Amino acid sequence: MLKWRLLWERLHSSLWFVPGLILLLAVLLALLLVQLDLALTPLPFYQRWGWLLGTGAEGARVLLSTVAGSMISVAGVAFSITIVALSLASNQYTSRVLRNFMRDRVNQTVLGLFVGIFAYCLVVLRTVRGDEALAAGGEVFVPLLAVFVGLLLAFVGVAVFIFFIHHISVSIQAVDMVAEITDETLDVIDRQYPRLLMPEDREHQFLPVPVIKDSRQAAPVAMAGCTGYLQSMDIEALVALAEQQRLQIYTLKRVGDFVLKDSVLAQAEAAQISDEQLQQLSSCFVIGRQRTVEQDMSYGIRQIVDVAVKALSPGINDTTTAVMCVHYLTAIASKLSGRVIQCEYYAGNSSTSARQPQVLSQDWRLLTCGPFYPDVLKECFAEIRQNAGGNVTILQALLTAMKTLLETLQQTPGSAGRHRTVEDLLSEMQQTIEQSGLIPLERARLQMQARTLLQQSRAG
Repeated sequence: MLKWRLLWERLHSSLWFVPGLILLLAVLLALLLVQLDLALTPLPFYQRWGWLLGTGAEGARVLLSTVAGSMISVAGVAFSITIVALSLASNQYTSRVLRNFMRDRVNQTVLGLFVGIFAYCLVVLRTVRGDEALAAGGEVFVPLLAVFVGLLLAFVGVAVFIFFIHHISVSIQAVDMVAEITDETLDVIDRQYPRLLMPEDREHQFLPVPVIKDSRQAAPVAMAGCTGYLQSMDIEALVALAEQQRLQIYTLKRVGDFVLKDSVLAQAEAAQISDEQLQQLSSCFVIGRQRTVEQDMSYGIRQIVDVAVKALSPGINDTTTAVMCVHYLTAIASKLSGRVIQCEYYAGNSSTSARQPQVLSQDWRLLTCGPFYPDVLKECFAEIRQNAGGNVTILQALLTAMKTLLETLQQTPGSAGRHRTVEDLLSEMQQTIEQSGLIPLERARLQMQARTLLQQSRAG
């Protein structure tokens, strides 16, 4: 089920599936309207529609030919604009954002509409019969309804092309692109980590790898079938299989990790497991050539960080874009601050946090290996801090982000350990400010802000 769902997601994310589907629907619409014309032609009132199309069969041919030629030309222009936008986004931001442009429903629908109108006109055009049909002993036939719909589709195509130009000009702007990535990442957080942090939740930094009493008794239950990135794992299927076989499974890899072929993805207590069961367990893990954001919130964070780092490079030096990325990363980190995201284990069909991993209850069936809040927070801000150098604006934005996180954590129950994580980042910020090439007055001002935030956090 997981593989089929991911296959469907890949099809939706491709640049050919939706246009191909629209093309097929356009051909079916043309055939349907032509058949409807055949049924309506003998009716007297239907013949009165001829004035809408001009001059009979020849006029219908000219109209359909003009629309078809125009739409295929516009489709070529639209494809060219899309390729230019992809190239610009790759050079200006990062190649990892190309997938977002390719999976854009507007781009796919517009391209499909142009090609679909072209195919529609061709199908209808071949059914038009004029004087040559009479000469051959046949009857004149002009599908009035189908030709009229073709005329309407031409007007729709013109309007859609104008909208497409507007959409492309908006979508290549950094603010729109980063906001879209952020929304997608926040949706992943809501799906993957819906449980809110509660006062009784105890923070911990690391999960002990040998969860089973004696790790030497552990046996691999899932092996990587190929080299690539772990794109997703079917939690429900893993829990069901573990429950059925009365096993306790813990994963050694998290979604987004790079794995080698035949490497161990998960282990369990030594037990007699059939080859069929091993195959079922391995099928719960999907590996691909690139990371995807469907179950991997870190990949969404990675894309925004890449945009910020590219903006801070000497060749681009776009401080405003980098600051905007820090703002959106702050929104992601703030939402994570109130969620249970680490060491979840699953007993039966329920899930909860591993509050005390050394003394887990005996009914757990699957234990994941993260992610951990400190790691996620470093993914958000560490690399940007390292590339900030003497950029006062970026350092100020990072300090503001730390202040926002501390204020969020103050309103979050059971988050004492996460306060310490933000304090560690503030300590690293102080070292970065000290080593940066700032003038003394700017350095002193930033150090004072960092010191004040640390004191307020520790006092609270």
